[in-house]
Amino acid sequence: MPSRSSQERLTELLDPASTVLLTVECQQGVVGPDSALPELAAEASSSGALANVARLVAAAHASGVQVMHAVAESRPDGRGGNRNARLFRAAARLPVQQHTGSAAVRVAAPVEVADEDLVVRRLHGLSPLAGTDVDPLLRNLGCRTLVVTGVSANIAIPNAVFDAVNLGYTAVVPADAIAGVPAEYTPAMVRNTLALVATVTTTDAVLVGWRQPRGLETGPEAATGA
Repeated sequence: MPSRSSQERLTELLDPASTVLLTVECQQGVVGPDSALPELAAEASSSGALANVARLVAAAHASGVQVMHAVAESRPDGRGGNRNARLFRAAARLPVQQHTGSAAVRVAAPVEVADEDLVVRRLHGLSPLAGTDVDPLLRNLGCRTLVVTGVSANIAIPNAVFDAVNLGYTAVVPADAIAGVPAEYTPAMVRNTLALVATVTTTDAVLVGWRQPRGLETGPEAATGA
C-alpha cells in the first residue's frame, strides 16, 4: 500500500472533476473468450487485469469520473488501415477480425459501458490518442489526469501513456490493470519505462482516491502538503 503522503498526492491527482479513466482495447476480439489473441486474453484474465479494469470503471461511474473506452477496429476491406509494420500484416491474417460493427469490437465483460461513457473507435495506428478524437474530447472535458488501463502493455498502453504525456496530461497507470505478453514483460516495462513518465500505482489505491472526500484530508502531512 502507498504511504499516507503518496496516497494524498494520488488523491489530489485523481480529482473526479479533472480526471478521465481510459480503457484501451478491452474489447471482445482482444480480451474476450473468442479473442484474436488468445495468449493476451488469457493473461488479461488470469492476471486479474481485466477484472481490475472493471472495478475501476464501476468506481468511476459511482464517483462521477468520466470513462472513455478506446476501441481498435478495421473495415472489412481494410481501407485506411496501416500496412507499414509487421504487426498490421499479421493482424490481417488472424482468424478473428476487429471489423466495425461486429461483436469483436464491443467492450468485453466484465467491463460495463454506461450511457455517459464515451467510446472512441480508431481505424489506424497503434495509439488510442494519436490521430483520434480522444485528445480533443479530453480537453473539452477539462481533463488534466488520464488513468490508463487495458491492453496491451507491449504496444497500445505505452503508446497511450507517451502520447498523453506529450500532450500535457498527467498519466496515472494502475499497474495491476494492464496486461501484456509474456507475463514477465509487463512489470519490467512498467518499472523501466512507464515509471519514468507516469504515476504508477494500483487499482486499490485509485479506488481509495476516488472514495476520499475532497478537501477533508486531515493531519500534519495534509496541512504541510508533504
